[in-house]
Amino acid sequence: MRHSLTTEIEIEAPPEVVWGVLIDLDSYEDWNPFISESAGEVVVGERLTNRMTPPDGKAVRFRPTVTEVDEAHTFEWFGRLGVPGVFDGRHRFELAKTATGTRVVHSEQLNGILVRPMRRSLDSKTMAGFIAMNEALRDRAEAMVRADDSSVAS
Repeated sequence: MRHSLTTEIEIEAPPEVVWGVLIDLDSYEDWNPFISESAGEVVVGERLTNRMTPPDGKAVRFRPTVTEVDEAHTFEWFGRLGVPGVFDGRHRFELAKTATGTRVVHSEQLNGILVRPMRRSLDSKTMAGFIAMNEALRDRAEAMVRADDSSVAS
């Protein structure tokens, strides 16, 4: 079965600032409520070590492979639970410049036999985690822009 989750958020910060927050994996524990830890290199072919903490859910570690990196535009990884076809996910962040900053599309395409029985949890807990991460990303990026603006004004 296939299933997709997609969220969007507008951030009043340039794509380069949002990108910097998104790929600073070592800082995830400081701001990210959903992917509460991440380590590795944001380089195609590299494996990350992530800790996902869904709202009201149990934390899970997973090791996806980075599949696409286009600076200030796209960051994507692919991970699976066990063998192919059980629970596979392609997690993606797309950044687009807007008149006031950046639009981020945060999505995941899921496939596998466990997707159907997990669909309710995916649509509630995982989607809530995406939204919480988006809001935290916005807050951090916008705070960085405000801090830069105040240092320039001084």
